[in-house]
Amino acid sequence: MAHPLEDTLIAKQITPTAMRLLVLDVLQQHPAALSLADVEQLLGHVDRITVHRTLKTFTDKGLVHRVEDGSGAVKYALCEPGCTPGHHQDLHVHFFCTRCRETSCLPTVAVPVVALPGAYQVQETSLVMKGLCPRCVGTR
Repeated sequence: MAHPLEDTLIAKQITPTAMRLLVLDVLQQHPAALSLADVEQLLGHVDRITVHRTLKTFTDKGLVHRVEDGSGAVKYALCEPGCTPGHHQDLHVHFFCTRCRETSCLPTVAVPVVALPGAYQVQETSLVMKGLCPRCVGTR
């Protein structure tokens, strides 16, 4: 009998391995986007390169998307169901809390379409807003 984590990987054509299952479990357990260092810390003693390769595979296969929030570390968050290899459909706002330094996906807030002049061709769009998350607003 298959495990839900294995089913998730198989649905994205990713071969389940022990490390991939562990990394997926960590990403599912944490609502905020996580950096490579965050994932390593949560998993304990693991090989950094294997975790990095796992996150790259997950990104390439449309399971996670990269978030560059200006903190200096790329973070990773689970994709929306419509993402496919090489074509992410995660055009939503990300929010970086300046106090707790967590980055959250806000999938119900779409990134506005910006019309560019001339021959510009957009290859990637992202919008990161910064401020205080609801948890930190309540702890002023």
